[in-house]
Amino acid sequence: MQWAEALRVKIFADGADLPGMLELYRQPYIKGFTTNPTLMRKAGVTDYPAFAREVVRAIPDRPISFEVFSDEFRDMERQARQIAGWGPNVYVKIPVSNTRNEPSYELIRRLSHDGLQINVTALMTLEQVTCVTSALAGGAPSCISVFAGRIADTGRDPVPLMAEALRIMERAPSAELIWASPRELLNIFHANGIGCHIITVTHDILRKLSLVGTPLDQYSLETVKMFFNDAAAAGFSI
Repeated sequence: MQWAEALRVKIFADGADLPGMLELYRQPYIKGFTTNPTLMRKAGVTDYPAFAREVVRAIPDRPISFEVFSDEFRDMERQARQIAGWGPNVYVKIPVSNTRNEPSYELIRRLSHDGLQINVTALMTLEQVTCVTSALAGGAPSCISVFAGRIADTGRDPVPLMAEALRIMERAPSAELIWASPRELLNIFHANGIGCHIITVTHDILRKLSLVGTPLDQYSLETVKMFFNDAAAAGFSI
């Protein structure tokens, strides 16, 4: 995939299926990994620390994000410090707020300035980006995950918002912007076009990477053949 070498944006695989993660680890264009409790539950993970440590042992040299899951800031901090100890390549995902909509900015500031690598997650507004950037400025290397795909789900174009987020984040040069929750492969090129640092991509979208650059007349013919073969396999008749 020579086209991937020309990308400025770094592709992080988003998932919690260990065999799938290890397969992607063998691909040089995958620069890191992210997980979350929802993906872990979907993958059937039942022992969070055991799974995470197994992942870190298998993938020791690329960034990996694991998320806290408490709703109380004091316990979030305890979990964050424990997760950070799982490996030097670990980033701790902290949600931008708890379920009561109480911002986690002070916790983010404290952890980041104590040297923890933080990935602040679930942002969707520029006000949140501004506050998180302020909390991370001067701290350890960090990431800000703006859920561009979910923004798009509301009928809003995420590209201008993400471009403005990059401008805001200039105040925290150690922080990188993540284009999170992409909905299609084209989002990789959207993110690359505005200079976004990272895009997290689920395994199902990553399977489409081989289609990049496919001639459209060829793809059209393949689609026609798919419809024909499926009709034949179903035994349809009129």
